[in-house]
Amino acid sequence: MSEPTSAGFGRALVAVYGVFAVAAASRSIYQLSTRAGEAPVAYSLSAVAGVVYVAATWALATDRRRAALATVGFELAGVLGVGLLTVVDDDLFPDATVWSDFGAGYLFIPLVLPVVGLAWLRRTRDP
Repeated sequence: MSEPTSAGFGRALVAVYGVFAVAAASRSIYQLSTRAGEAPVAYSLSAVAGVVYVAATWALATDRRRAALATVGFELAGVLGVGLLTVVDDDLFPDATVWSDFGAGYLFIPLVLPVVGLAWLRRTRDP
């Protein structure tokens, strides 16, 4: 039997995802409610990131491996895609998102977190 995704190191991983869920969701709610017209795409992407972090937190905490794989994989694609777009054309987004510049505004944790999450899912899977 495999180790639950929320056991051992997984507890710390769930905690970090939880912090990012609150941070990204709060940021996007504030931005969309006060300045939505300034950068609607960037603020909407922050909202998407918040939803992804909430879903990943839930999936990892409850050992829902398929959901965790889907959300963490989507997160990695999002941070790579948005990160690349912001590096190639910084005028594309008038304001930063959680995933802008590969998460530079968050000490690159948004770039590292899904890699660690996918590695953890691989380590805790059935042999």
